[in-house]
Amino acid sequence: ELRRKMKPEEQSRQLAENMKKWIEEKNGTDIKVLDIHGVSSLGDYFVIASGSSDRQVGAIADNIQDKASEMGIEPKNVEGLRTGRWILLDYYDVIAHIFHEDDRAYYNLERLWKDSTEVEL
Repeated sequence: ELRRKMKPEEQSRQLAENMKKWIEEKNGTDIKVLDIHGVSSLGDYFVIASGSSDRQVGAIADNIQDKASEMGIEPKNVEGLRTGRWILLDYYDVIAHIFHEDDRAYYNLERLWKDSTEVEL
């Protein structure tokens, strides 16, 4: 849990790990956690996942927001909720990108961030 005393880098890794679990709870697919330390000043981790419909993409995003909120963690910014094609949840050091599977290949964030390292959680 993030509530116990942790170093900031441990907190961001724990949040990324929790996000992966919360995505799995809503049957999200192709989940990738990218360590962007040293590659970008945007944050520490990207969590990227896919849903098979706009409704599922929204449900995944809602689950992340609900579970994080229960832990007292609120996003800095949320984009894309109305369309459900690419929802971005910015939690400062951890940024979740939830894509409709049709759009994921088009934007191909993994290729754009190829200098990052995929983290096995």
